[in-house]
Amino acid sequence: MEAVLGHLRGAIERGEYAIGDKLPSEAELCRTLEVSRPVLREALRALQTMGLTVSRTGKGTFVVADAVEDPTFGDYSAGDLVEVRRHIEIPVAGYAALRRTPENLDHLTHLLDRMDRETDTTAWVAMDTLFHLTVAEAAQNPVFRRVIEEIRDALARQSAFLNELGGRREQSNREHRAIVEALVDGCEQDAVEAMSHHLDRVSTTLCAIVRPARTDLAPQGGSGA
Repeated sequence: MEAVLGHLRGAIERGEYAIGDKLPSEAELCRTLEVSRPVLREALRALQTMGLTVSRTGKGTFVVADAVEDPTFGDYSAGDLVEVRRHIEIPVAGYAALRRTPENLDHLTHLLDRMDRETDTTAWVAMDTLFHLTVAEAAQNPVFRRVIEEIRDALARQSAFLNELGGRREQSNREHRAIVEALVDGCEQDAVEAMSHHLDRVSTTLCAIVRPARTDLAPQGGSGA
């Protein structure tokens, strides 16, 4: 799928398929690229997720952009979301390490176990956003929870984007577990570093997918870069 996606994305970025052009039919692409229809459809879905194409029922797939610059997740751009998350979620993790309750830790531990077992992407994405909301709750400040609630839909869209195009799920599970381990230990510095590393990896994966003209998607310090 990655090879097919790379081929089609490259053709769009080089202008071989211009904005407004209709891509060849699935049958023609399968024949030309010598791949199965499920593989092709996965690649076409990824192009749509990137915002390069749109599928119109009964008409086909059309090119709507010639580059992936700064995708939008709900109401927020990727760059804006990454910037705000670093300023909110890193200190929140530190507060959570100092203030978490046994109930918070129990909830987070059970959530991690469910995420490790989950194979359905949609269900995992829902639990991913719940994880970050639960860390905010552990900080015992309702304003932090409200802020994460405000961006919850954007977080879910970003998570789905990264998992579909960046294969982030297993890495995220490991990073989430490191955050919870720091909360269990009650170590503010470790929690801050673990969340910083997690958000650095998010930024790095976004950059690898998007190759943006903007530079503010790149990690700004932290232990993960």
